[in-house]
Amino acid sequence: MAIPDYETLMLPMLKYGDAGVISFKDAVAKASDDFHLSDEERQETIPSGPEPLIKNRTGWAITYLVKANLLHRPKRAYFTITDKGKEVLASNPTAINRKYLEQFPEFMQFLKKKKVSKSSETAASEDSSAITPEERIGVAYDEITSEIESELITKILESSPEFFERVIVNLLVSMGYGGSYEQAGEHLGKSGDGGVDGVINEDKLGLDLIYVQAKRYAPENSVGRPAIQAFAGSLLGFGANKGVFVTTSSFSKHAYEYARGVPQRIILIDGEKLTALMLENNVGVRVNRTIKLKKIDEDFFIE
Repeated sequence: MAIPDYETLMLPMLKYGDAGVISFKDAVAKASDDFHLSDEERQETIPSGPEPLIKNRTGWAITYLVKANLLHRPKRAYFTITDKGKEVLASNPTAINRKYLEQFPEFMQFLKKKKVSKSSETAASEDSSAITPEERIGVAYDEITSEIESELITKILESSPEFFERVIVNLLVSMGYGGSYEQAGEHLGKSGDGGVDGVINEDKLGLDLIYVQAKRYAPENSVGRPAIQAFAGSLLGFGANKGVFVTTSSFSKHAYEYARGVPQRIILIDGEKLTALMLENNVGVRVNRTIKLKKIDEDFFIE
């Protein structure tokens, strides 16, 4: 039997989750058995790397079901069904695919968060046979990046306040602020409420100071104007006229408006921007594989 695509694997994954908490490893093995894959098919890898194809496709099937809130990950590498997932199974669907998941607001919100160009958005909505290979690569890259950013936030929220402090220190140092890791770490300390506060050097010589405040909030806990107003007051107390407020959640409209109106320079970094900066500066991530796309060198063939 041919290796099933990730959409074909969605309904089986939902059924596996309905039986209780199951590990990703066991789900891959169970799918391999249920689809009667041969040893050769179980070992077949994706074209761009050593990962087994069935494992890769199972992972994406689970990811999309999680984004639609039909599955839930109680801990890393494990999943189980949600109440909404149970409702879907009770309706006896013959199949579940990406188009089916678009009925769920959570999944559409996930798609909207992807930083894609207009051409990629168009390509994603069309049949894959109607778009160019380059467009397909672009769409796939955007989806992978979006999933990594989402997982970064999840891992930060699951980790300790001390770990969150290290994330902020690593990010600022990687961006060129605070001098060395040790220097930045000395000036950024725990605030006692799951946050990070402190003043660091804007440059290695310490010619200017930046006050940093970071709050590890759940996505539903938006940062409002009062917090930014208090932050602006803290800048005066520290003798700083520049500040960076980081949160794993989001900022309200009034928070942005207030930040733009004060004389101090205040930069607001929400969860989406935080994870984008982490990817850009290789904080908490590493390069998995590099793919080089070649094209004909027309100049070479000029006689």
